[in-house]
Amino acid sequence: MPTDSAPAAGDLQPVTLPAADDLDGWNDFLDQQVLGGLQRTRERVEALRATAPGDPASLPRWNDVHVDLGNAFAVAGLLSQVHPDAALRERAEGYEQQLHELRTSLMLDPEVYAVLEAAPTDGLPDGAERVLEDALRSFRRSGVDRDEKTRARLRELSARGSDLGQAFSRNIRDGAGETRVPVSALEGLPADYVESHPVAEDGTVTITTGYPDTNPFLMFSADREARHAVMHTFLNIGWPDNDPVLADLLKVRDEQARLLGYDSWPDYDAEEKMIGTGAAIAKFVDRVATDATASADRDAAVLLERARQDHPDLERLDVADARYYGEVVRREQYDVDGQAVRAYFDSGRVRQGLLDVTGRLFGLEYLPVDAPSWHAEVATYDVVLVETGERLGRIHLDLHPRPGKYNHAAQFDLVRGVAGRQLPEGVLVCNFGRTRMDHSEVVTLFHEFGHLLHHVLAGRHPWVRFSGVATEWDFVEAPSQMLEEWAWDHGVLAGFAVDADGTPIPEALVDRMRAAEEFGKGYYARTQMYYAAVSYRFHAELPDDLTARSRELSDRYAVWGQVPDTHFHCGFGHLEGYGSGYYTYMWSLVIAKDLFSAFDAGDLFAPEVATRYRDTVLAAGGSRDAADLVEEFLGRPYDNRAFTAWLES
Repeated sequence: MPTDSAPAAGDLQPVTLPAADDLDGWNDFLDQQVLGGLQRTRERVEALRATAPGDPASLPRWNDVHVDLGNAFAVAGLLSQVHPDAALRERAEGYEQQLHELRTSLMLDPEVYAVLEAAPTDGLPDGAERVLEDALRSFRRSGVDRDEKTRARLRELSARGSDLGQAFSRNIRDGAGETRVPVSALEGLPADYVESHPVAEDGTVTITTGYPDTNPFLMFSADREARHAVMHTFLNIGWPDNDPVLADLLKVRDEQARLLGYDSWPDYDAEEKMIGTGAAIAKFVDRVATDATASADRDAAVLLERARQDHPDLERLDVADARYYGEVVRREQYDVDGQAVRAYFDSGRVRQGLLDVTGRLFGLEYLPVDAPSWHAEVATYDVVLVETGERLGRIHLDLHPRPGKYNHAAQFDLVRGVAGRQLPEGVLVCNFGRTRMDHSEVVTLFHEFGHLLHHVLAGRHPWVRFSGVATEWDFVEAPSQMLEEWAWDHGVLAGFAVDADGTPIPEALVDRMRAAEEFGKGYYARTQMYYAAVSYRFHAELPDDLTARSRELSDRYAVWGQVPDTHFHCGFGHLEGYGSGYYTYMWSLVIAKDLFSAFDAGDLFAPEVATRYRDTVLAAGGSRDAADLVEEFLGRPYDNRAFTAWLES
């Protein structure tokens, strides 16, 4: 879309979007982008198939295929999760299925594979050999070298897996629940929270499963019965519909992996990641759980002792109690009151503060753009590199909840940047309150924005395969986890965290917040390893009773007891996108702690290290192995010393 907001790179322009209230325009946009993309991709594939072996045009044509296919996938995937119109979301999901089918057929096409096997890389832009090696490996992982009967079955399984994955996500997205609790259960909740929950004629208020509703309630409501009711509803999102869906998805993935010669889905899934094998996942989960046990037991005992002051017969805290008593302990022993902290984080100021902080850190300017989008609350900015004035791309911030919207926090692509062809555009999709934010939400916002920065800064490669967040999947979270550190620094927070009178958040309070955050890191790590174990063991074992196996894994890895008659796995959305690889969050955290060790904690805006990190790690995208990028930045291979020191401190 033409704009005067900033100079473009050459004549590259952002995508032109319809107005939020123009439903016909959005339907036309969806058709043009996806149906047009499907047609262009098919034409590109035909041109590639007709390429003579050894023709230097073969690899660039392969790149062309994935530019068009990626654009179509991005639009369909985004709109299926964020557009307010349910019918349009459903149509976008249908288009996603068509795109999956086309991609599956492509990766099982022996003619295209033969053309690429003979593709030369001489005279092409840097990275051509890496692109070719990746393409050939992806073909083999799809089964292109198997017999026709096997390829046909793999096509069926791929289509079935796509359908099941969509159904699993849809049941979570559309399966939002609510709990009616007495108005007295709101005692202790922030004033803005209470004001946003009108009292019904029967004296109750409604708490939804949306994060802005559920999280503060579980933190601040002293009504134990109400907390358990709200948590019970939250942990049954997707139940019972997703139980058979997930069971089928696990079986489909397992059959795919075995047809391709792997012992299990985790072995297939791990091959392209830093970790390498499925067995290494199990070892990593157990190692972190073991390392975290002493810290977890120590801090859990503190919470239990405090809870017994209110409930003397309590034997073990469960997940409906832990967050509340964690907040109580932080308030009483660390003098950190979540509500008092919340008063410093006005949503609008936090958003601007995030832009100011990351702009200063990485030499960027965010220019507001008065551009249409899918919803009036979406804020759009052009991202400009200050040192050159070049527009790097465009970002869209969709930060507040609404019915039918993706209900977690994530970065979505709208366009993957390609040098000389298209500017990167990314979308931040979150569900934060419109007035005040908990500090944990501020940390989440910094984290997710890290993905958005990665997407934009790595959007200037000639090969779309390297564009954006295109690294190994178990490295993807590391840059975002590292950026969280800036949300804990007083010098950073003081720039935008102010109370109603304009007084910045006190440094002593931030110090206490950090100390309180460090409390509980052991049981946090154990909880993460429970999630990782569910992710890995479900795929490795295919248990007949998913609920029972989830409970067993909770007893083994988690610190807190489960709420009876709940089915966490049915609402665990990462089982669709991350498969057996949820361990990646903690694996990435090990690397993130090491990356952060290169920065000066006393001057987080020191330009030399920040610029070097921007250009070495973020801008590189997927053009090199993540371990090599980290080694170049640190001047040594990464290790776990910083992570272990943090966990044990």
